[in-house]
Amino acid sequence: QVSLVESGGGLVQAGGSLRLSCVASGRTFSNYAMGWFRQAPGKEREFVAAISRSGGGTTYADSVKGRFTISRDNAENTASLQMNSLKPEDTAVYYCAAKERIGVLATRRYDYWGQGTQVTVSS
Repeated sequence: QVSLVESGGGLVQAGGSLRLSCVASGRTFSNYAMGWFRQAPGKEREFVAAISRSGGGTTYADSVKGRFTISRDNAENTASLQMNSLKPEDTAVYYCAAKERIGVLATRRYDYWGQGTQVTVSS
């Protein structure tokens, strides 16, 4: 079993930046692709970004491309999401997730999920 804990959420003005972090424990971190998802009130959870096991491949939702950057440090068992030029529509609970099976990164079928961290962007 893998446990994931997110941190770094908060309240920020539009145009500002936040960096979210996810710490994994329980199994070999490098065996998992890592993803970030978000869910706003009254809406379905949506894919935001993901990174491959080695960190060599990344993919982003069109809504965040050019503004968000996902990264990982396998030595420290962490994954991060740098969020720049934040917009009010980015307001949501952000979740870290891990996927064991090899395959497409932009999918909701991840195996393990964190509890989420709130990001609120004021207009």
